[in-house]
Amino acid sequence: MKKRLLREIKDISTYVWVKLVGFALLIAIGGGLLYWFNKDNHIDVGPDQHIDITPTQIAAIKQIGQWEFLSVRDEELVDTLSRGFFSDKELVRIYYGTVRLGIDLQKTDDKWIQVTDTAVVATLPPIQLLDRNFIDEAQTRSFFESGSWSSADREALYNRAYQKMYARCVTPQNIATAEENARQQFAQLLRSLGFEKVWVNIEKSPL
Repeated sequence: MKKRLLREIKDISTYVWVKLVGFALLIAIGGGLLYWFNKDNHIDVGPDQHIDITPTQIAAIKQIGQWEFLSVRDEELVDTLSRGFFSDKELVRIYYGTVRLGIDLQKTDDKWIQVTDTAVVATLPPIQLLDRNFIDEAQTRSFFESGSWSSADREALYNRAYQKMYARCVTPQNIATAEENARQQFAQLLRSLGFEKVWVNIEKSPL
């Protein structure tokens, strides 16, 4: 009886062992087939380094419009003398003004911002005069005036002051300074949007 029981237990153990081995083989074969069919497929888990700029963001930047990068305060003393038969007359006036140099983002083309991976390249319009009426006529003062002068005479004096102020303030050096300020400030704006590599180009100024 005891031998029979041991034999049955042995047979059961053998049966279970065979089942376990078979189950293990099925798992191994299944795993191998799964690897074979998916060996070319993989998933990388990591941070997405690509940063894009949306049309809405580009439109919002363009809405800034005129952006000043350099202002130059100036004053000009201009005089004129008219000699007459009986007496001379003279007019001396002081003109004050502020020349503002910058760019107008409304003048950008359709491809003024280009994005590649984590880098962005921006091409800005040229440096320009943001306000051509830079003389503050409300502050203009007559330093010396004798005789009577027509509105045409005063306008001619104003035009001379305008040309002198323009020549003194709109110089290659001041344009270069405005361009450098534009590069730095616009690059800072783009970095605030998440871009690490930024290049800012500026078109040649006609001034």
